[in-house]
Amino acid sequence: MTNSNELLASRFWEKKSLELMSNEEWEALCDGCGRCCLHKLQDEDTDEIYFTDVACRLLEITSCRCTDYQARLSEVPECVNIRPGDQNTFTALPATCAYRLLSEGSRLPEWHYLISGSRQTVHDEGASIRDFAVKEADVHPDDYENHIIQWVD
Repeated sequence: MTNSNELLASRFWEKKSLELMSNEEWEALCDGCGRCCLHKLQDEDTDEIYFTDVACRLLEITSCRCTDYQARLSEVPECVNIRPGDQNTFTALPATCAYRLLSEGSRLPEWHYLISGSRQTVHDEGASIRDFAVKEADVHPDDYENHIIQWVD
């Protein structure tokens, strides 16, 4: 297993396509913003996806980490399983997501920990959901439309 300093130093994301990354490299791309763990609504007529500020029940909002990452797909069937080559999944991700950015040929933002060297910068830059997300248990699903948010990226 490679340590995180070796991953940062290797700058693997600039040298490999998403499809050629090891599982460890793939998982390292996650910046810990928690945006993909927010409930989304999809317009039935246009297929447009709207993010809400309602966090999945498995998301620990302060850390922006899943409390049961290994079992998330069985615990939360609608959980997004991000895998290389699945462009449909990438388009449902926030514009700042490393997976989406790299799939589109863009660079990682300066606040991404692989660039900054710190997992705190995603929060310091306001790119995480830490300061605004609400717990799923506090919102009735019929009220999700009242929780739609717009990203300012």
